[in-house]
Amino acid sequence: MAARPELILASASPRRLALLNQIGIEPEHLVPAHIDETPEKGELPRKLAQRLADEKAIAAQHKAKTSGIADNAIVLSADTVVAVGRRILPKAEMMEEASMCLKLLSGRSHRVYTAVTMLTTSGALRRRLVETRLRFKRLSTREIESYLASAEWRDKAGGYAIQGIAGAFVVKMQGSYTAVVGLPLHETVSLLAGEGYPVHFNWLNQSTLSGV
Repeated sequence: MAARPELILASASPRRLALLNQIGIEPEHLVPAHIDETPEKGELPRKLAQRLADEKAIAAQHKAKTSGIADNAIVLSADTVVAVGRRILPKAEMMEEASMCLKLLSGRSHRVYTAVTMLTTSGALRRRLVETRLRFKRLSTREIESYLASAEWRDKAGGYAIQGIAGAFVVKMQGSYTAVVGLPLHETVSLLAGEGYPVHFNWLNQSTLSGV
């Protein structure tokens, strides 16, 4: 009988880990992959999201093997890109970047592309790309200034976090909420289950503990 594969999450994002925990999945290893996320000249947002997710998975696998982590492991990575048309918004690190993003998104529609890459134990790449469309309300100067003061925007693609205060800015959304947070759960479960990872194991344990 084949050994149960371990799971490596190629991310330092507490949001992605929390989403996996939400569906009863606890990765055996956290191996953040630090890569250059600069878009290539003329690169489209969806292509950027998928390329970065792929590169993170490959880099994390190499790092894991170098560190002596089990070879029988699945690597899961993701990347989220926010765009207005073909324009890719930055992952805001400075307040000026976040302010620019919020002013651009105010009263407008935009798209969030989240790519998930799974690197199997045999070295094959499996991919999913989720596109979500959102529209923000028109933001007042006071709302923008107050949101900037909250610091929730820091290190967030597009300068906002939908799971926080910015959830109140969303007038309309078509697509996956969890993808906007950082990891589309439906697609992630589909990838893992397809590779034989026991995604449903902890669901049974939780139902027993809750008395269902």
